[in-house]
Amino acid sequence: MNPLRRATQRPVPLAVVVMLGFAVVLCHSGHVRAADGAVAEAPMLAVPAVAEAVSLVVPIGNSVSAILTSAESAGVELAEVDTDGAVTAVFPAQVEPAADAGGDLDTANQSASHDLLAVIPPRASAEEVRRFRVRPMAAAPASPFNFRDAGDASLGLWQGDTPVFVYNHGEITGEHVPPEDARRRRGCYLHPVWSPSGTVLTDDFPQDHFHHHGIFWAWPHVVVGGQEYDLWSGAEIRQRFIRWIDRHTGPVAAVLAVENGWFVAERCVMIERVWMRAFRADGGHRALDVTLTLIPQDRPVALQGAAGKSYGGLTVRFAPRDDERTVITVPSGLTTDDLPDTPLPWADFTSLFAGASKPAGATVMVDPAHPAFPPTWLTRHYGALFVGYPGVDPQTFASGEPITLGYRFDLHDGQPASQELARGYRAYCAGRQVGWVAP
Repeated sequence: MNPLRRATQRPVPLAVVVMLGFAVVLCHSGHVRAADGAVAEAPMLAVPAVAEAVSLVVPIGNSVSAILTSAESAGVELAEVDTDGAVTAVFPAQVEPAADAGGDLDTANQSASHDLLAVIPPRASAEEVRRFRVRPMAAAPASPFNFRDAGDASLGLWQGDTPVFVYNHGEITGEHVPPEDARRRRGCYLHPVWSPSGTVLTDDFPQDHFHHHGIFWAWPHVVVGGQEYDLWSGAEIRQRFIRWIDRHTGPVAAVLAVENGWFVAERCVMIERVWMRAFRADGGHRALDVTLTLIPQDRPVALQGAAGKSYGGLTVRFAPRDDERTVITVPSGLTTDDLPDTPLPWADFTSLFAGASKPAGATVMVDPAHPAFPPTWLTRHYGALFVGYPGVDPQTFASGEPITLGYRFDLHDGQPASQELARGYRAYCAGRQVGWVAP
């Protein structure tokens, strides 16, 4: 099946795209055929050369000159070429529906945009920029991923027999939390999250902070119509599942997208769309992208982090571990003290977690396109990383205007050195700088 058909789950005609003002169709050779019959080479993917693997998501379709459109192809691949045009390596790729500016799918538009997903291994002899042809495949490689229910309120993802994460779309109950406490029930978060080898990295309803839940996002100060609410504790405003947006697996990654709402009683004050893209594990590392799109509804919404600390936004609560083996690393190096209200592009939390025989952890990375980059963080050696946005100063967001916040988690085994962590962030940035160029 054509990868665009599979990605959209609806018929897509042999696509016609625009290249320099002429209608073209991509051939199996990696060339495009114009409406007048002339043949030219298709645009190539340019990827900055870095020392680590690059897990990338790059727009295709409406945002580039050509789309992979072969009616006979079932999958796609990237063929790396040298300066002479010779193919030096071939890697699997994947085409998936792309989110629009509001974090949704344009299901009414059959030419809606798509993304190309791939993992590019490092190559020591690579030039400063590596170039790839996108080629159709007669048969797509099998996906190593599978989704399956993990209870009535949860959906799990596995790579083969190894669990990757569980997304809790419904409310989970912390049985040890007092019944009268609003924090006893919570939904719309990721937990458990595992390292590539299967170490559990996250905690849920920890005794010291009942309101901490794996990978989640919440704000302690939410103002709507002059009334302040605390999404952090969920007493008068709560996140609630509305619908699934997208769910796909392929040879490169698994994609899950969901729409939630922030509800005050039965009134939705904020739409929250979340895209999760988990790439296949590679050398003890797995990239997990989480993109949040927030849209205030019928009135503006003001958000604010905690005074003097800045927490409020993306948060990770880590699993029980050996405190003496816990290490937090930031771009300036290892830290011994907690960092409140500190601007950072990334931070890593590594420890020897309960039941594990070797260290594991996660680097939390901020998309360079994130508003107010780099945002302010709070790091806690007791077991949490908080990315604060907008931080300690309140910011009001207009109704109907999307706010997009992008993050990557490098879920890893072992204890990477500071230099390796810095290279990992450079690889993430390289994946955000790819583009389409003339051959």
